[in-house]
Amino acid sequence: MQQEAYGEVFLIDKPLEWTSFDVVKKLRNALRIKKVGHAGTLDPLATGLLIVCAGKMTKQIETFMGQEKEYTGTFVLGSTTESFDLEKPVIPVADPSHLTLADLESSASQLTGDIFQVPPMHSAIKVDGKRVYESARAGKEVKMEARPVQVREFEITGFEGNEVNFRISCSKGTYIRSLARDLGESLGVGAYLKVLCRTRIGEYRLEEAKDILTWVEEIKNRSHENI
Repeated sequence: MQQEAYGEVFLIDKPLEWTSFDVVKKLRNALRIKKVGHAGTLDPLATGLLIVCAGKMTKQIETFMGQEKEYTGTFVLGSTTESFDLEKPVIPVADPSHLTLADLESSASQLTGDIFQVPPMHSAIKVDGKRVYESARAGKEVKMEARPVQVREFEITGFEGNEVNFRISCSKGTYIRSLARDLGESLGVGAYLKVLCRTRIGEYRLEEAKDILTWVEEIKNRSHENI
């Protein structure tokens, strides 16, 4: 009797400062198979839900990647950075103390729906066969074209001082760092992304995920007969 091919989907709560590939590599080593991949990158400075597929389930990666994502986090007003997050030094722009919650909600509504968005220079998108963050680190300017994305929800969940808490539901390919930049430009004070957590991919939620080290321990304790 032929043994059924192994396949599994892992819902992982990605730790801060880990790359998505760090997580894949850790799982690959634990499973002792090569066919492991993630369904949508999370930046090292982001946390939250990362879907990793192993074995025959790697065929489902594109399906997972195409599903709507939800994020929560914090923008900081009054400053910006070259990468629109904390990867690069903070640059003061303008005093945001005059802004009201109504101002923020008005700008957020303008960035909701079907919009065109310019991805950040410090991203993994390829232009002329090269990832743009490599060009950015080499000091080369790359012209980034605006791309259509959908922001279904852009909710301001808190506003105190110069920090804005948010919840965003959006399509594949949407950059939350770019929304920070665009919100800051709309308000005339600049903004960057301070905290980001992915809370949902399609119907899969962060509450269902486990820490990567917990998964590794579970894999070690299970039988590898079917792998």
